[in-house]
Amino acid sequence: RNFRSSVLVVLSLIIVLNVARASAKSKVHIVYLGEKQHDDPKFVTESHHQMLSSFLGSKDDAHESMVYSYRHGFSGFAAKLTKSQAKKIADSPEVIHVIPDSYYELATTRIWDYLGPSADNSKNLVSDTNMGDQTIIGVIDTGVWPESESFNDYGVGPVPSHWKGGCEPGENFISTNCNRKLIGAKYFINGFLAENQFNATESPDYISARDFDGHGTHVASIAGGSFVPNVSYKGLGRGTLRGGAPRARIAMYKACWYINELDGVTCSFSDIMKAIDEAIHDGVDVLSISLGGRVPLNSETDLRDGIATGAFHAVAKGIVVVCAGGNAGPSSQTVVNTAPWILTVAATTLDRSFATPIILGNNQVILGQAMYIGPELGFTSLVYPEDPGNSIDTFSGVCESLNLNSNRTMAGKVVLCFTTARDFTVVSTAASIVKAAGGLGLIIARNPGYNLAPCSDDFPCVAIDNELGTDILFYIRYTGSPVVKIQPSRTLVGEPVGTKVATFSSRGPNSISPAILKPDIAAPGVSILAATSPNDTLNAGGFVMRSGTSMAAPVISGVIALLKSLHPDWSPAAFRSAIVTTAWRTDPFGEQIAAESSSLKVPDPFDYGGGLVNPEKAAEPGLILDMGSQDYVLYLCSAGYNDSSISRLVGKVTVCSNPKPSVLDINLPSITIPNLKDEVTLTRTVTNVGPVDSVYKVLVEPPLGIQVVVTPETLVFNSKTKSVSFTVIVSTTHKINTGFYFGSLTWTDSIHNVVFPVSVRTQILQNYYDEN
Repeated sequence: RNFRSSVLVVLSLIIVLNVARASAKSKVHIVYLGEKQHDDPKFVTESHHQMLSSFLGSKDDAHESMVYSYRHGFSGFAAKLTKSQAKKIADSPEVIHVIPDSYYELATTRIWDYLGPSADNSKNLVSDTNMGDQTIIGVIDTGVWPESESFNDYGVGPVPSHWKGGCEPGENFISTNCNRKLIGAKYFINGFLAENQFNATESPDYISARDFDGHGTHVASIAGGSFVPNVSYKGLGRGTLRGGAPRARIAMYKACWYINELDGVTCSFSDIMKAIDEAIHDGVDVLSISLGGRVPLNSETDLRDGIATGAFHAVAKGIVVVCAGGNAGPSSQTVVNTAPWILTVAATTLDRSFATPIILGNNQVILGQAMYIGPELGFTSLVYPEDPGNSIDTFSGVCESLNLNSNRTMAGKVVLCFTTARDFTVVSTAASIVKAAGGLGLIIARNPGYNLAPCSDDFPCVAIDNELGTDILFYIRYTGSPVVKIQPSRTLVGEPVGTKVATFSSRGPNSISPAILKPDIAAPGVSILAATSPNDTLNAGGFVMRSGTSMAAPVISGVIALLKSLHPDWSPAAFRSAIVTTAWRTDPFGEQIAAESSSLKVPDPFDYGGGLVNPEKAAEPGLILDMGSQDYVLYLCSAGYNDSSISRLVGKVTVCSNPKPSVLDINLPSITIPNLKDEVTLTRTVTNVGPVDSVYKVLVEPPLGIQVVVTPETLVFNSKTKSVSFTVIVSTTHKINTGFYFGSLTWTDSIHNVVFPVSVRTQILQNYYDEN
């Protein structure tokens, strides 16, 4: 609780000041005083005024200079100061820091500046790979809007020689819609039509590769969009937009169809299978699939799971298949696309915040989140619709039920409501109800990890968490005439905005095979700006912000496209290994990543796999763990699938060995033991891809109550020894069943750190009923 409050106050300290305008002789400065010394906010504010008065000479000057007092999480204030005044205050022993205010803009390339491979740096992964020029990213989704500037081919060379695909004509789509950037576009609807009627009058979708919904366009441009300068979204700053591999080529395979507003988008497994099949044929290097089912999942050998089945064959051909992990978090065991040959992606936030100051009549400043760029809404009556006890009217402060309130309850006021819903539709509907009733604004208390989007017609609707919502509710209840001011949103990037695993991001453990860690990796997937279709209701100038693991997966696809250019002979498993074992366990600034759940917590491998993707480190991982088709067959045998089901998936007769192999020996860049009772021994084999003569030593951080012994403790590589195996003996000291505990196993040569996430659950009584 204190951590979250502190973060919000820090944000307000930095963001709110963006709306201030310094005079010719003074500029807004932030004076940070550290931990507050008193619990009474009024007392803290008075101390700020007294301090400022002592430096400026009078209370009137201090009052005129003071912009905001920050008194809830820590002590500090913002004031208009000259350079000499700021220096004088900074020299005071009770002042920790004084910094000038800054004007933050929306950095639309923020994903890639944040993760490291920026195109502005002359020596990094982007430049070393010529921006992924000869790599082809296949995308299976809702289609593409080919006229989007994100698919311009300025400066893009000839089509890669290994490309065998093309552009299929259809409704409002001709072959010349493709270019050297968008080199392929096909659509697959037969599976859908076999079970459904496509009503051309009711459904506005195009029977072609053209995208109506916008999702496919968005995903494709995140993975490999070209440079687009001077992009602005809803007025929240301006900058240059690009995808992860800006010179990689895009091939769109439309297998998902927009039915209508009520039914949304649907994707037939058979159409998906056909799309994967075509992509394999056409010569894509990476296949990005931001689709998935729901728990309970079909087994990996069940042909109804078109993604797992198709992906198996794609991986067998050397194609890296990247899939979204699903948006059913934060509940455990909700992750989808869990086959071990798939690279499964979780979603995190960026170091970006759309901070919107809410100022109450008692001068309390609360920092909400919104995309509001309208004029400041001056002090306005604030209401929470509830029965005062003497009215015959119906009242409701639940966002979904605001329509039960009379118009006079909300007219001319800012309305506070609470909701537990995840879908932003609830927010937009509530805003429409308030606006129709003559209301002037909406404050929504909800889980802070849920999706954010602007309300229509730039109506001020600001999201806060339930704790701050309760603070505002108490202010309303215990104030005679509560009022509120809402200021326009400002964009903050970099510190101190913390990175978090998104609330919606589906979590492990894997519900099909708990010994296979899922998700594998995490990447930014919250409020991601990218191209869209003009039909997108939130479209602004051809671009939109969306959130979901759908947005995180193409981030990884873009990274893979760059790595593929650098290491064209690596297997899909090698790329996964490089990404998982080099991932950040902190954010790029070295700060602790948090996981949004019922409350903030330290993330574990079931939240984000190996961690947050670190593209630069993944380019030179030191060691990799390799796997091929036969290794995946061994996995299927170890998982207990019968010979006939494995044969159907693999496409040839397969007979498992007796005794069957251990699932713990699958050569994954992680160790997950879901049912440890007796001591177990497992094996991994690593291949050196760094300097020929390398020596690695092991470092173990065992999970709580778990003993981990690695043999040998040193790995020696030379010109003759490229790969080395090691064993891990794991035992438990627990005498009872436990939940999962987490640790790590690291091989290091002092330059490379190859980190295996370790997850172990003790299950002493797992066979109780069998034994009794």
